[in-house]
Amino acid sequence: MTPTPPLFPQYPIRGVCVLHKKQNCAPHFAGIEVDFEPAAEGFAFEVARGLTVAYEPAEDLPRFFAAAAAGIEEQLRLPEYGILIAARVVLRRARADPFGSHERAFKIAGYLAAREALESARAPRL
Repeated sequence: MTPTPPLFPQYPIRGVCVLHKKQNCAPHFAGIEVDFEPAAEGFAFEVARGLTVAYEPAEDLPRFFAAAAAGIEEQLRLPEYGILIAARVVLRRARADPFGSHERAFKIAGYLAAREALESARAPRL
């Protein structure tokens, strides 16, 4: 019988901040702060009520947030982590820039946030 993989996260991991910034001919810029909360099962992503981001056009922001969610979920689902996802992820803060923010930048920020949360979960708690 195969053992059941551990649930992720087993406890709240709050304030995971990531700034993805790459400056070259195709700049990237995305800043996010997310909280990972235990859930019953699966993956849920939400934007904190009242979140505002100084960015125009504001119509792009939902696509950026969806890309960050996709990046987080894709990273967590990688088989090498050996976890069962049971997470509610809340986007608390976001930063965007008119000269480098796009969906790809936010997806990469999502990957990085998931990696940071996984690292935090593996570290001994004080």
